[in-house]
Amino acid sequence: MWDAQSKTEDAAKIAVAGYADEGEFRRTAEGTVACLEQSVGVRPTDVIVEIGCGVGRVGRVLAPRCKEWVGADVSQNMLSHTRRRLADLPNVRTVALNGYDLAPLADRSADVVYCTVVFMHLDERERYRYVRDALRVLRPHGRLFVDNFNLLSDEGWRLFEQVLALDPLARPAHASKSSTPQELAAYLDRAGFIDVEQTQTGLWVLTWGRKPH
Repeated sequence: MWDAQSKTEDAAKIAVAGYADEGEFRRTAEGTVACLEQSVGVRPTDVIVEIGCGVGRVGRVLAPRCKEWVGADVSQNMLSHTRRRLADLPNVRTVALNGYDLAPLADRSADVVYCTVVFMHLDERERYRYVRDALRVLRPHGRLFVDNFNLLSDEGWRLFEQVLALDPLARPAHASKSSTPQELAAYLDRAGFIDVEQTQTGLWVLTWGRKPH
């Protein structure tokens, strides 16, 4: 599905973000990095993995602030765009995913795993699979960050109703699927993360936690 929508860089940008303007890409990426800094923290010694990196929107801003940034995605086209767009950054690598876990990544090989604006495209089972496998990939005390649009907020309900209004037979496969704060917290708790925290801000619910020693 995602390869079909990402044959060109502009098409890929629109598929993942709804716009292709590079200035807007930079602005929103800086906002995401600020959220990561305020929740899980970003350190110069960190190896950081992004689940569903798209065209490297966040990686462009984040990679210069860490030891290594690993962009992981199910779409080979997206990964090709990422490699081209971030070719000037020496600490970037890409990994192809199967759509339900982080199998290509070694145990205890990362300090931070994050997944932003991606859970809306996944079923509940795959959301949890990624959370659970992130625990394996993280080093002790490693940090996980995930988000999704919040069904319990007014803004989230409006988006839910927009998707609801689409013809069920014509609804695109990537139509946004909501989460509740309780759902995201349950994934981290059940997977074994500790110090789980959340922030709800308008459309979004942000959730993060830490791997025990």
